[in-house]
Amino acid sequence: MGRRQFVDVGPLDLEAGGRLPAVTLAYETWGTLAPDRSNAVLVQHALTGDSHVTGPAGPGHRTAGWWQDLVGPGRPIDTDRWFVVAPNVLGGCQGSTGPASTAPDGRPWGGRFPYVTVRDQVAAEAALSDRLGIDRWALVVGASMGGMRVLEWGAMFGGRVRALAAIATTAQTSGEQIAWAHTQIAAIRADRNFADGDYYDAPEGDGPHVGLGIARQIAHTTYRSTRELDERFGRIPQHGEQTLGGGRFAVQSYLDHHGDKLARRFDANSYVALTRSILSHDLGRDRGGVDAALADISARTLVVAVDSDRLYLPAQSERMAAGIPGAVLRTIHSDFGHDGFLIEADQLGPIVTDFLAEG
Repeated sequence: MGRRQFVDVGPLDLEAGGRLPAVTLAYETWGTLAPDRSNAVLVQHALTGDSHVTGPAGPGHRTAGWWQDLVGPGRPIDTDRWFVVAPNVLGGCQGSTGPASTAPDGRPWGGRFPYVTVRDQVAAEAALSDRLGIDRWALVVGASMGGMRVLEWGAMFGGRVRALAAIATTAQTSGEQIAWAHTQIAAIRADRNFADGDYYDAPEGDGPHVGLGIARQIAHTTYRSTRELDERFGRIPQHGEQTLGGGRFAVQSYLDHHGDKLARRFDANSYVALTRSILSHDLGRDRGGVDAALADISARTLVVAVDSDRLYLPAQSERMAAGIPGAVLRTIHSDFGHDGFLIEADQLGPIVTDFLAEG
């Protein structure tokens, strides 16, 4: 369990049809909720993130918080001032209801887990807000897939948010982004151990780890920039190996490492479910198009782009900032690509600090 807390938010009717009869969300909190409940901040994690935004590694948390430099005492989102809540997303595998959870028949959902969209995930978070007694968030902030949920909070529950911060994200998943996601899902499903998602009874170690690892390698390539990969690795052989005749390049070993690392901590079914939710992301669906949906967002909004991001392009951030009334656009310079939102805390921190101060 670690620092996680759990709340039953009840049944959830799903946008694409069907129903989850019972939904549990895992979450963590930091700071103290003000008597008037005006200081609550909701932090949204990315695809393979979790609720452990800040704090040390320890029981239940294999690594330290993923946004340590941004959230904590004296940091840009100062937990001495703000009450920070970070839920594990619906469909995830870190305590919230997902494919590994128990279905009504007593077995894991597995491959039967229903299609959940970004809007479903936000609806579950709104139910969590109700259970916590938070009528309005001072800020909803997140990056990448988390930024998609930030935007949906603004579109679905505009009266419940004072401010939004959407970082390295998009208002609508593009054709290229769908293509990258498709290959990742295909890699997992092609693993013979995936068994159509019903692998939870397999002997330990026999899950679809190879397919999940390959999916992560594809994703990680899109998370970093061409410049970084070329300058850091180029055509350097791994440990001086002869690359002609079976040797490996250093960049191949690097990707294998990241694939193996994720396969040891994440569930393949959740990776598929969450990636499919990214495919569903379209702020303009049933709202008259993206531009109309952006124009209807009333919360004060910060949009942050990473200039070397080749997954969620700066032009997509520019479109969001141009479409949301009064939105502020800031750009981070980074050689690291999309992952700049995690790495460039020295730039992102002051941007968030200034935005909060202006509110």
